[in-house]
Amino acid sequence: MIRALGKVRFLLAGRGAADRLPPVMPIFSLPFEKPLLLLAQEINTLRAKVAPPGVPGPELAADIARKEAELRHAAELLYANLSAWERVQIARHPLRPNIVETLGAICDDFVELHGDRHFADDQAVYGGLATFRGRRIVAMGTRKGRDTKSNLACNFGCPFPEGYRKALRLMKLADKFALPVVTLIDTAGAFPGIEGEERHVAEAIAVNLREMFGLSVPVVSVVSGEGGSGGALALGVCDRLLMAQYAYYSVISPEGCAAILWKDRAYVADAAKALKLTADDLKALGLVDGILPEPLGGAHNDPAAWFRSLADGIDRALSQVEALPAEERKRQRYARFRAMGVFTEGAAPPPMAAGGE
Repeated sequence: MIRALGKVRFLLAGRGAADRLPPVMPIFSLPFEKPLLLLAQEINTLRAKVAPPGVPGPELAADIARKEAELRHAAELLYANLSAWERVQIARHPLRPNIVETLGAICDDFVELHGDRHFADDQAVYGGLATFRGRRIVAMGTRKGRDTKSNLACNFGCPFPEGYRKALRLMKLADKFALPVVTLIDTAGAFPGIEGEERHVAEAIAVNLREMFGLSVPVVSVVSGEGGSGGALALGVCDRLLMAQYAYYSVISPEGCAAILWKDRAYVADAAKALKLTADDLKALGLVDGILPEPLGGAHNDPAAWFRSLADGIDRALSQVEALPAEERKRQRYARFRAMGVFTEGAAPPPMAAGGE
């Protein structure tokens, strides 16, 4: 899958030699990407006139180069001015690299560990032991599938209570053996159905929040796609929080917010803007420590480049946190979350007139 995704890079990466690649359609599948899709179709039509391994004539080569430059400029302009709702759509892209592909790319010797030792093995949470740039770590996170069958198996990345209990078991294992913890968050939230309520999902999330504050080992979390509500926060109590450039992190989905405040899904873009859920918004609020750059158009357009950006960010964060004594790490982690949220007092309301309502 990763190799297949790599083929789509050439138009956005500026590869100008039209004779080196067959016609390929880049991944422009989102509604706001339609202008780019039309340009890409024109380029592919021109490239189709070059019979491999033929070399285009000077005129055709110039047309292709001009169109590719036009596409790249349009893409740079579009992605530099995305709305909050458009960023949410990129974060949810079905071909965005998932945790299995990510850990396979940035870690060595990954060994998956299963089960919560209480009820079941939730496929929506994936984790185990790994080597990351010479460090032994415990890595885990939420897992999405690639097709209907795999998405059903891992519940579309929405964990059951046993998923959070599995994650906590792995964290305690990491604490026991002094291994840093890395969590990758990409979930719309915990599973909202009756099965989750029957097995006490709120309690499972609350216990994770409490216990993660007491971990002695470094904890680095990355919101790599969707970061939805308590289902994301249950893996996000950390020493350093990083976010992918096009990820989002929010107490509620834009759809849920629009349904509550406006009673109409048509206001989803307004809800996304009001929620301040983008990486830039949260960095400005001091809730995120760093933003990890993504390839132009999103991680799915160049997974290899995204994996390098992600690994470098995790490496830097771990190096910073590992330098601290364990007790100081815990103190700073606690203080970090206590400092979240700023309240300001407005002007006092005018006094009511005598006998007023």
